[in-house]
Amino acid sequence: MDLNYSVEEQAFRAEVQEFLAQKLPKEMSDAIRVGRELGKEGHEKWHGILNDQGWLAPNWPKEFGGCEWNAVQRHIFEEECCRANAPRIVPFGLAMLAPVLQKFGSKEQQDHYLPRILSGEDWWCQGYSEPGAGSDLASLKTRAVREGDHYVVNGQKTWTTLGQYANWIFCLVRTDPDAKQQSGISFLLIDMDTPGIEVRPIILLDGTHEVNEVWFTDVKVPVENLVGEENKGWTYAKYLLTHERTNIAGVGFSSAGLEAVKRMARSQMHRGRPLSENPHFAARVARAEIDLMAMSTTNLRIISRAASGQAPGVESSMLKVKGTEIRQEINDLARRAAGAYAMPFVSEALEGGNEPDMGPEGSAAAAPQYFNNRKLSIFGGSNEVQKNIIAKVKLGGGA
Repeated sequence: MDLNYSVEEQAFRAEVQEFLAQKLPKEMSDAIRVGRELGKEGHEKWHGILNDQGWLAPNWPKEFGGCEWNAVQRHIFEEECCRANAPRIVPFGLAMLAPVLQKFGSKEQQDHYLPRILSGEDWWCQGYSEPGAGSDLASLKTRAVREGDHYVVNGQKTWTTLGQYANWIFCLVRTDPDAKQQSGISFLLIDMDTPGIEVRPIILLDGTHEVNEVWFTDVKVPVENLVGEENKGWTYAKYLLTHERTNIAGVGFSSAGLEAVKRMARSQMHRGRPLSENPHFAARVARAEIDLMAMSTTNLRIISRAASGQAPGVESSMLKVKGTEIRQEINDLARRAAGAYAMPFVSEALEGGNEPDMGPEGSAAAAPQYFNNRKLSIFGGSNEVQKNIIAKVKLGGGA
């Protein structure tokens, strides 16, 4: 694999940079830079800007309205968006459900749902985790019983990210309680406005509302909302999770985060000298940068293998483990570089962080991002589980 960018790829980078300079609203990039939340309206605005440009779905085939960019183009786009402090696109519809529908969905489902994902008409959330089924997802208990032309769903999902904004949820449900755990699961698309659905907020320690509980009580779901075959949902779930794990690696976000750490370290004084000159701190930054460079190369290789449209294999687990560890290390370095300015409960800091008397730029976001991103090594399948998968497949000869 040639790791040098071609003339065409360099031209593409320039095109992306020009687009971001012209179309990314300054107030939006400023908010991302200092760690403010955009809210539903902000995310929808950026979604619309990218859709108008035709750049909303980089990995979708052109037949479904996507860009069909290759791995290098997607890497460049993510890198430049992160460098410009562009918002991250909410992934549930675009990067998680859409690949499943494109591979396993019916023609009717593809024709109906995919255009609505692009237009922003539908906001999707993910119904996977339950109170007793997180990393051990196959032990989920939410039931779907078929009654004529619909399923009746009862159960609970938890940690449903941004479920308070969603009008649709894709769910794993148990349709055959007598089958082996993985064999009795189906994949359903459920309208959040259906009677019997209740969304209860989970307020995090920092006071934010990002995740939710979703309760289903005798919820009727049309049979045509089943994706693929009944009791084959585990196959579709694994396919989705390989895409999610690759995305969680967040090479672009780590690159932007590392640059922010360096800026803070140069401006933050430690014993009369810039923190960047502290040997211990500088060594940690160098180690994180070396790991990030290696992972960036690995990321390109893995995504290149998936360029044909097939899901990545065990390599996505490897990328997920290393990627989340690097991001958490960078979050910790940012928190340490911000020092006292990273205290999360100083009201003035929570409102800004880029004022001269509020410490280095980005200080206010350092602690909230550090604590929030502890989840990275858990969701998408905990890192401990991913290590077991890697050991089984690569060392034990499993499949």
